Amino acid sequence: MSVDPSLKIKGALKRHRNVLTRAERIEKLTEEERWTEEDSLLGLPKVAHRKSHAGRKTKEPPKEEALPEGVEAPPTEETPPEQK
Repeated sequence: MSVDPSLKIKGALKRHRNVLTRAERIEKLTEEERWTEEDSLLGLPKVAHRKSHAGRKTKEPPKEEALPEGVEAPPTEETPPEQK
């Protein structure tokens, strides 16, 4: 039985692959200057291929703004308002 086209994932071919083709390995090696045109196509060295985690953000603490002299900071949720 075949899978209905509506159930297929759109970006299935764009996922991370653990194995690179020979052309991809040669391309990475030339970028790292570990392979030249005179070298053999057989017995290529291993190439580290890691999945990048783009888009991860760390939560930054809120920054306190500097106020000019003589100006009081407005009350925040943490400080109770002054009672008269």
